[in-house]
Amino acid sequence: MNKPGRRGLPRIIDAGRYSMRGLRAAWTHEEGFRTECVLMLILAPLAVWLANTPVEFLLLVGSCALVMLAEVINSAIEAIVDRVSLDQHPLSGQAKDLGSAAVFICMMLVLLVWGTIAVTRFWPAQ
Repeated sequence: MNKPGRRGLPRIIDAGRYSMRGLRAAWTHEEGFRTECVLMLILAPLAVWLANTPVEFLLLVGSCALVMLAEVINSAIEAIVDRVSLDQHPLSGQAKDLGSAAVFICMMLVLLVWGTIAVTRFWPAQ
């Protein structure tokens, strides 16, 4: 289904502007997102040092970026649930808990990736 609106380069420019607005909102309103951004600033240079290959570097940084992505999606879920109603409801709680679980799973992936690469770097198989 085609939606009315701009096409081509103007649409891409608009999409970029909306994305920047979303990132600004995440930075402004989400403590978790700010924390993850600061951790990314610390871990990205560490990834350059830790990685032995470009693929390892991408895994290290990419796993951190997935946490940030999950945090943004979780924040969107929380915002829409709160927009619908601030009343306590089991489905509202479940939606928020599932978003939080997505962030947690990504964090566990970070631990797995960083741990595996660190172990292979510092304790190589004999």
